[in-house]
Amino acid sequence: MAEIGSVLSGRYRLMELLGQGGMATIYRAHDGQLDRAVAVKVIRPEYGRDPDFLARFRAEAQAAASLNHPNVVAVYDSGEDPAGSYIVMELVDGEDLASLLRRNGPLPPRQAARIAAEVARALAAAHGRGLVHRDIKSSNILIARDGRVKVGDFGIARALAEAQVTLPGTTLGSVHYFSPEQSRGEQLTEATDIYSLGIVLFEMLVGRRPWEGDSAASVALARLTGAVPVPSDHRAGIPAGLEAIDRKALAFEPADRFSSAGALAEALEGFLADR
Repeated sequence: MAEIGSVLSGRYRLMELLGQGGMATIYRAHDGQLDRAVAVKVIRPEYGRDPDFLARFRAEAQAAASLNHPNVVAVYDSGEDPAGSYIVMELVDGEDLASLLRRNGPLPPRQAARIAAEVARALAAAHGRGLVHRDIKSSNILIARDGRVKVGDFGIARALAEAQVTLPGTTLGSVHYFSPEQSRGEQLTEATDIYSLGIVLFEMLVGRRPWEGDSAASVALARLTGAVPVPSDHRAGIPAGLEAIDRKALAFEPADRFSSAGALAEALEGFLADR
């Protein structure tokens, strides 16, 4: 792990450890060239030694940097350092949605719909540039202190998949949000992001994910063989219109879901406007 106080590429001084995951360690850092606070994600050395992954990671970081949308965590830079490959991002003052749900439980329906609508707008912008996220989950959605919603980690899941890198400790967390086609290892389209956002919306409304299990295989099997749980069966007071939107996003067949992330956003915004 990179030391606090070290400077990456002579520019980014690591100031504070923000978090650790199966793939990377995240720091608050200071960009000495532009004199601003940033977030730096340093890839763990064991994955940085894989040349296929590094090539994919650099390509996806460049693609993510081309996204300019208020609901997307901005990617500023990427590079190589003896401490590891890294990506430099916008520093969001807030917390991830997963932490918010663990602390507060399910959200009021209108708040859940607003967050989901903003995520859908971020996805629509990415899809418009040919980018499928592939790993939409509550821990990749950041809620700023002023209420803004930001989606992070665009492109990283694709880099991992295409380089065929397996990261210990990350599969179970992500598989809860996989689409059926993702669980079957099929080619992924924009529809898989719509499905994963449907799971996040269910989680916000109910306080837990639709399918649980003690292994990735058991979660995937439950999704492929069981009916989609109904949010109102688990929590009273969920508006029928919002539940219908969620169930459409969670349709088993991609063709039965919303035609685009933009269409999902419009449905959610229509729900909010009618209330």
